Amino acid sequence: MSIKLTKKQLAVLNYLQDFTEEKGYSPSYREIQAGLGLSSVSAVAEHIEHLVEKGVLKKVPGAARSLEILDYKHEETVELFKMRMMDVTEEEKKVLIQAAEILGLDLE
Repeated sequence: MSIKLTKKQLAVLNYLQDFTEEKGYSPSYREIQAGLGLSSVSAVAEHIEHLVEKGVLKKVPGAARSLEILDYKHEETVELFKMRMMDVTEEEKKVLIQAAEILGLDLE
């Protein structure tokens, strides 16, 4: 099982990460819209909803600036990487190891 994100979803996620690291709180939908040049706040809301459905983001309904990127370092994620690595080619295994390193996962 792997999480597949569109380019725009990944852009939203990266923007959220950078903004939150810089400011200490998550951006508003309008700030995301302006920061990424998206067409409308509803487009932002749609991307956010898809990221929540995919388990990448968490939000508190009705609360402002409540977007939280979920930690990829969860034990379940490490186990998924390990399981996936059992049934791949050597080339795919190298890619998975690089991805795990980027995410800071300890596959040992």
